[in-house]
Amino acid sequence: MIRTAALALLLGLAAAPASAAEKDPHTGFIIAPGWETVRNNCIACHSASLVTQNSGSREHWLSLIRWMQESQGLWAFDADTENTILTYLSSNYGPKEDARRPPLRPDQRPENPYSQPEQTN
Repeated sequence: MIRTAALALLLGLAAAPASAAEKDPHTGFIIAPGWETVRNNCIACHSASLVTQNSGSREHWLSLIRWMQESQGLWAFDADTENTILTYLSSNYGPKEDARRPPLRPDQRPENPYSQPEQTN
């Protein structure tokens, strides 16, 4: 029994974990409600990886959309489209608890080679 399971793992025949989300092979987007709307609107201007490597709350994603609309020429969305995009992004690429390490304490930081010594007059 153990040999069969080990062989299946080596050959990649074991079932994927239930928690593994199905992804679109072309974009890498998690296939969930709204993914096609995100695909159709987001990758018209930039790669899908720019979306998938990021994360954030609904408010964060909205701020990115507003920035793109104000400075990058992104078109305005109707309310339903914007809601679909924000719901998809915040649900599937929401804030990550452990994405960054905590900041270093001052005593753990190296000396800043660019800091100027205080000048006395």
